[in-house]
Amino acid sequence: MQFFFLQAGVNSAENYLPIALQIIFAIGLVFTIIIGSDLLGPKRKTADKLQNFESGIEIKGNARQPMAIKYFLVAILFVLFDVEVIFFYPYAVNFRSLGWDGFAAVIVFVGLFLAGFIYIFKKGALKWEE
Repeated sequence: MQFFFLQAGVNSAENYLPIALQIIFAIGLVFTIIIGSDLLGPKRKTADKLQNFESGIEIKGNARQPMAIKYFLVAILFVLFDVEVIFFYPYAVNFRSLGWDGFAAVIVFVGLFLAGFIYIFKKGALKWEE
């Protein structure tokens, strides 16, 4: 018995039929489980169940209190510089094949990286006490 969709070198839409069927089945199963649990699950709406609950701690006060913007600024800067560092990995893997042109590109990248760091340092974005 030959399976045409398993032959190497043949590229046609028929080869993707098993993948499409699996995706359709998975999506159908997810919707069936969600709708089934909603229809068949218990519905007991009491005052205790409708009350907000956070990690086993009772609610105290208003959750909408203002927070220091410095926290968010440092978090965003961390993500920004962390993502920039990720771009060093492809260079580290291919640095021999990139040669001096690749090295020059990395030097420009590091220069821009340091220019941004000096800019946020001079603007006082990293001073927490203010």
